[in-house]
Amino acid sequence: MRALFWLLVLASLAVGLALAARYNEGYVLLVLPPWRAEVSLNLFVLLCVGGFFLVYLLARAVSHTLSLPRAVAEFRRRRQQDQSSRSLRDAWRQLQEGRYGHALRCAEKVPQDDPSAGLLALAGWRAAHAMRDAARTAEWSARLRQLDDKGLEAARLMTEAEFAIEDRRFEDARRALHAFAEREGRHIAALRLSLRAEQSVGNWREVARLVRQLEKHQALTPEQAAPIRSRALREALRDLRDDPAGLMRYWRQLDEIDRAQPSLALETARALMAAGDCREAQRVIEDALDEQWDGALVLAYGDCGKPGEPAGDVLGRIAQAEKWLQRLPRDGDLLFTLGRLCRQQQLWGKARSYLEAALAIAPSHAAHVELAQLLEQLEESALAARHFRAAALL
Repeated sequence: MRALFWLLVLASLAVGLALAARYNEGYVLLVLPPWRAEVSLNLFVLLCVGGFFLVYLLARAVSHTLSLPRAVAEFRRRRQQDQSSRSLRDAWRQLQEGRYGHALRCAEKVPQDDPSAGLLALAGWRAAHAMRDAARTAEWSARLRQLDDKGLEAARLMTEAEFAIEDRRFEDARRALHAFAEREGRHIAALRLSLRAEQSVGNWREVARLVRQLEKHQALTPEQAAPIRSRALREALRDLRDDPAGLMRYWRQLDEIDRAQPSLALETARALMAAGDCREAQRVIEDALDEQWDGALVLAYGDCGKPGEPAGDVLGRIAQAEKWLQRLPRDGDLLFTLGRLCRQQQLWGKARSYLEAALAIAPSHAAHVELAQLLEQLEESALAARHFRAAALL
């Protein structure tokens, strides 16, 4: 409809101009001595309009001719940019598809001064590493390192740490992650890599800290974090066996929730016992049992003190255990522990009664052996032999 409208307008305008020109009797006189020329006004108008268009076309042609080199350069730049974008897209697609050789060839097509060279170098590095080509891996790593000032240093450090962990070069991974943390701070992906590296080198105190951070940022569920943190804390406590003072400092720095875990309290108590600090071991076990009753802790309560070594406050432990017994009169582990403690203190009658009660509730190899040794001390060899045989059958 619009085209028809403009067609009618142009037709009307042409008819109007034709009629005006038909009745126009004006002329133009051009004088340039000794010449003079006389032309009709209609022809002069047509020549002016035609001349304008001719000059315009000539100016356009000259302008296009002068801008041709720039246009060709721009065309080549766009074509190179399109090729780079296509190579980048194809390289990463083929990398994800596992076609590492194709990804390398795509990355090699683009010159190093191209804007996409950094991401293509990263793709080439990953492809070469996946192919286990050490020479090309080093080459692409060096090429990417030269592009750190293009905003790719963080990506390079993360990739370097990831590859170092895969190749079991854990110290290299730790250095890369430390450099990344100084530049970018810690985020979830870096914390996960750090966790793997610290676990591998046995830096359990750092593992426990990293697990807590990952759990705080919801990168690990409580169910996932609990066993990792528990193991890390146990190993960290075990590493401090030769330093009782440092062990207790570390134990007091832990959260109340951690100190209430029976497995951690047991590991701490055993480490203190191995170092000969039975009094601190006693306190750790008592505090843990006040929070949560555990049979393994109760048994460890009577373990401190080897023959010829100080066993700590045995009377205090007997008094405390007898308080627990009032609350739990049929706990076999507690009765066995009381029997051992009384035997250490040479309370032969009480030791015998507690051990016999423990065997009546829950017969065990350890209880039979403990009672048999006590009976040998009391010179009841026949009865001791019977308990040794019973222990052998369990």
